[in-house]
Amino acid sequence: MAKIAKTIPTYKRRRRNRRGFLGWLWRILMGLFLLSILLVLVYRFVPPPITATMVGDVAAGRGLKKDWMSLDEMDRDMVRAAIGAEDSKFCRHNGFDIEAIEDAMKRNASGGRIRGGSTISQQTAKNVFLWQGGGYFRKGVEAYFTFLIEHLWGKRRIMEVYLNVAETGIGTYGANAGAERYFGHDASALSATEAARIAAILPLPKKRGAIAPKGFTRRYGNTIAARIGQVRRDGLDACVYAGSVPPKDKAPPPSKVQRELPGAEYETATPPPPEASVDETPVEEAPPAAVENEAVAPPEPVPGEPTEATPPASDQPPPPAEPRQ
Repeated sequence: MAKIAKTIPTYKRRRRNRRGFLGWLWRILMGLFLLSILLVLVYRFVPPPITATMVGDVAAGRGLKKDWMSLDEMDRDMVRAAIGAEDSKFCRHNGFDIEAIEDAMKRNASGGRIRGGSTISQQTAKNVFLWQGGGYFRKGVEAYFTFLIEHLWGKRRIMEVYLNVAETGIGTYGANAGAERYFGHDASALSATEAARIAAILPLPKKRGAIAPKGFTRRYGNTIAARIGQVRRDGLDACVYAGSVPPKDKAPPPSKVQRELPGAEYETATPPPPEASVDETPVEEAPPAAVENEAVAPPEPVPGEPTEATPPASDQPPPPAEPRQ
């Protein structure tokens, strides 16, 4: 009696392969889901050791300097400066500023480009778990991690991580490392101007400097310094210190003159004007040069009054300070 061959029809084999592929895909997605939650829970208590941006700086030979500082020690003006510069609704939203997102979408649809509607929570999610650059896929994953940290970390931890992983210069990360680099002391005691200048360089940390800034960066820093007072008066940073004792305001020590800045070879002495996609405020043009070959002799200098040879201090920016670390 001939044996009957036990073969599986082709359509059944395809169905079994499809089920096997979907099964493996489901396992991978569930594994990534559980891993993401675990990572977020760990970083709620442990400082993130390294980020994708840090890896990029190390790979490019720019080095890496970071010095974690808790919010219990960090000057409160640094928190106020970050809120005033980046996200005035930080304590009121759930991680997403819907009005800012809608405004960005309208401007982009009309051809204009603005900095975007990213909140401090979104920037923290991107800086810690993802990579720099745009793309809808990254934005979607960023929204997922923003949802997680808003619910598993809370506002205080989000701000603490943000101020310790945000890029503040070439190969420099965190407000504390930035203060040491630019002013020669840590971030436990900052003046409003120092905190504002660190916040002013956050959007373009590789192209801006906090030491004797000129042009847009200088004006933007002055604007943020004024906003610090508004954040203080309106209590816009209250959620960061809810249930804890805020650090006392301390006068910063005098800035120390340091050796040449690490990474100075990558930076310009005068930061260039911001890109249109980052800041909309145009950089004012320098005042026209004085008329040459003037027939009338210059008047005799009068004590206390500026002369043509020495323009008023308000029209001439101070000379750049020596590089500080």
